[in-house]
Amino acid sequence: MSAVTVAVADRVATVVLDRPHRHNAWTGRMHAEYRAAMADLDADPDVRCVVVTGAGDTFCVGADSQALAGHAERGGYDPGLPPEPATPGYGVRPEWDHDFAWHFGLRLPVIASVNGACAGVGLVLACYCDLRIAVHNARLTTATPQLGLPAEYGLSWLLPRLIGATHAADLLLTGRIVRAGEPVVAGLFNRVVPAGELDETVAAYASRFATAVSPLAVTTAKRQLWGDLLETDVGQSVERSRVLLDELMATADYREGVAALREKRPPNF
Repeated sequence: MSAVTVAVADRVATVVLDRPHRHNAWTGRMHAEYRAAMADLDADPDVRCVVVTGAGDTFCVGADSQALAGHAERGGYDPGLPPEPATPGYGVRPEWDHDFAWHFGLRLPVIASVNGACAGVGLVLACYCDLRIAVHNARLTTATPQLGLPAEYGLSWLLPRLIGATHAADLLLTGRIVRAGEPVVAGLFNRVVPAGELDETVAAYASRFATAVSPLAVTTAKRQLWGDLLETDVGQSVERSRVLLDELMATADYREGVAALREKRPPNF
């Protein structure tokens, strides 16, 4: 891989968007490599969590300007993916078998470590992660209105569910640049911290996924969370959770969790 790097340590994988000379601008190659990396990690039983970040002091400034110029010349969008790209997270629900929405079908929880500017498709990527932690001065923008483009990759469905319709309209319609700590994006980030505290804060979350919680329970709850957003009937959610309770109570993870609670020790999942 040339646009994405991957490292695994202590059950936590770190995926780095690695084009610092272009501020980690998104390209077809990066898209393909990112999907391939996530497919490999989701299939690795030794990995419990993925952290996604950008090289240097930028998360991702959006689509590479050269790629945007190519779209303009062709008069249409070209994702730049190979004919048969990797399909991480596919097959769980048909609603999720689409670009970026496949994150919801992953076994693994994904944390976006937003270490700097996060624009366009970079913001899309961060929104599709399960948790987001940002440095307080990270600049955010959807970028699409000033390019003459619509909300992309389902952000018009997802963003209102994360920050509310009023704030989503602000970002999607104006395209203005905001900071991670501003009220308009309240609810988008789990934590907003000084730059010097980002790595430590992300590591604390990742370590909890790696050691303190049942991976089966996390996968199940993740799919409940994103799946229930597709439903309009709370009763369906209640009944589904009853079925899942019965299923998970028959597992080794549940037995270990109860044993650890009774013995007053950390669980060993």
